[in-house]
Amino acid sequence: MQQSPEFGELRRRYRSFVFPLTVAFVAWYLLYVLLSNYASGFMGAKVVGHINIAFVFGLAQFLTTFLIAWWYSRFAAAKLDPKAGAIKSRLEQEGGA
Repeated sequence: MQQSPEFGELRRRYRSFVFPLTVAFVAWYLLYVLLSNYASGFMGAKVVGHINIAFVFGLAQFLTTFLIAWWYSRFAAAKLDPKAGAIKSRLEQEGGA
């Protein structure tokens, strides 16, 4: 099964979504960490009242995490799950599962 073209296509679709998004998120997180360590003046700048840029960046990390989870869920439901279901059905018909 792992050598089948269908499974290879499923892995390719998964990787083409997950790897770039992971790299982008890690870069975004490292930007937050680096700015917190080396640009404390910038991160300490007040936005509104007692809310500074560091706080906004921190909240944006949470927002980004939930956005990525939602986006992946939609991607998997539309692109991965149907293909995985077809592979599973084919294997069950062949008696391989």
